[in-house]
Amino acid sequence: MTTETSTRAKRSGGRAARKALRAAPLAENMRPVRPGLSGGQYKPLSEANIARIHEAALQALEQIGLAQAPPSGVVAMTAAGAVQGDDGRLRFPRALVEDMLALAARDITLMARDPKHDLHLSGTRVHYGTAGAAVHVVDLENDDYRESSTADLYAAARLVQHLDNVHFFQRPMVCRDITDNFDMDINTIFASCSGTTKHIGTSFSDPSHVAGCFDLLHMIAGGEAAWRARPFVSNSNCFVVPPMKFAEESCLVMEDCIRRGMPVLLLSAGQAGATAPAPIASAIVQAVAECLAGVVYVNAIQPGHPAVFGTWPFVSDLRTGAMSGGSAEQALLTAGCAQMHQFYGLPGGAAAGISDSKLPDMQAGWEQGITNVMAGLSGLNMVYEAVGMHASLLGYCLESLVMGDDILGQALRCVRGIDVTEDALSIEVMRAVCLEGPGHYLGSDQTLALMQTEYIYPAVGNRMSPKEWGEAGKPKLLDAAIARKNAILEKAGSTLAPDIDRAIRAQFNIVI
Repeated sequence: MTTETSTRAKRSGGRAARKALRAAPLAENMRPVRPGLSGGQYKPLSEANIARIHEAALQALEQIGLAQAPPSGVVAMTAAGAVQGDDGRLRFPRALVEDMLALAARDITLMARDPKHDLHLSGTRVHYGTAGAAVHVVDLENDDYRESSTADLYAAARLVQHLDNVHFFQRPMVCRDITDNFDMDINTIFASCSGTTKHIGTSFSDPSHVAGCFDLLHMIAGGEAAWRARPFVSNSNCFVVPPMKFAEESCLVMEDCIRRGMPVLLLSAGQAGATAPAPIASAIVQAVAECLAGVVYVNAIQPGHPAVFGTWPFVSDLRTGAMSGGSAEQALLTAGCAQMHQFYGLPGGAAAGISDSKLPDMQAGWEQGITNVMAGLSGLNMVYEAVGMHASLLGYCLESLVMGDDILGQALRCVRGIDVTEDALSIEVMRAVCLEGPGHYLGSDQTLALMQTEYIYPAVGNRMSPKEWGEAGKPKLLDAAIARKNAILEKAGSTLAPDIDRAIRAQFNIVI
């Protein structure tokens, strides 16, 4: 065998070995990225500015307060120490806020039907997932939008079940094929639970629907006691209508969910320049004030009930008033909110990954990438709306969800950072390669050992050379995403046991 032939054989063997090694499954703790990596490296707010925002929020609660609490909420919060003025607004003395912060749940776990998907919300541990209420699905065949359906929601849930970097599934779209609101709430939960065993977030369109939806959840869980032991669905609750008003029906839903053992997301979603102040810092102040009122509300009803501090302010394009979810200002808002969550020591969530682009194009890529990386580096516990969302929350794209899994993998690798260890800094491998070996590291034991644990590889992203790309027929990114989407959906069935599925269909009007 000639030297050239021998070299080719070695290269081929090395490449084959690397491919085989990369294909082998890794233990969860050995993966280069995984749920709950700790962020917190990025801090747009100084400690002094965090304190100023906190002080301004307390002043807003004492002097402005919130209007339109339901009578039951007024009773609970005034009994705890809130003061209702002649104008009907509830005001919150700072001592009350501090007392309720002391009672608030910390280091909570949002559970999943499969315990391996449980989300441990402590410190700066980061988790990415879906969310939203898109009313359209992006139709890539026609580059157009159509109304979203229950089947689309079920497909999204099944995809999330098989996307490693999407850690939870909160309903990202509305089932517009169902006209009855109770049936819509039921089918939203059913489609989500059928599709994935990861933690699920949902909302309820009417307080009267809560009891029936919990009947469904108890059936899935195996009874009320089993549900209360492991509540695998949380209530995404817009308990306020910014600026500084309670949303009465949502508050009643929240009260009922708390009593039934469901974790809640306290969601304040003002829009800077519209329903929140235009300055980024002031938008954070209002969101913090509203969510602190939510902390008082929740703990006045049930001290220590698990709640996510959902400061979730959005951005306006001040030229038009339209939402700008993919902007740099949105990324700063979200990162600043994450710092406030950490200041209070509370589990927190906010939005990132939204694109204002109508299609999964280059604009969508930079908007989703930048905002998700900044959210992760800020140490946000729950990054909602991270994948699939287009047109400033109006459209959802299944192919974008699949491509977004690659984006989140890269974002998580940035969150993980650089491992500086004795082994990593040792020059012995350098010495062996440079003084005794081939002059490169491609086949070294260290390279082979780290290629899975130190590096992450895209599932649909293309890293071919131009020559390889041409020889492969010049594949396009969207084609790869469509192929992966179809491959997942072809094999992904319902996660519910057949007997439970049949019992639910006998009791409720299920459309899928």
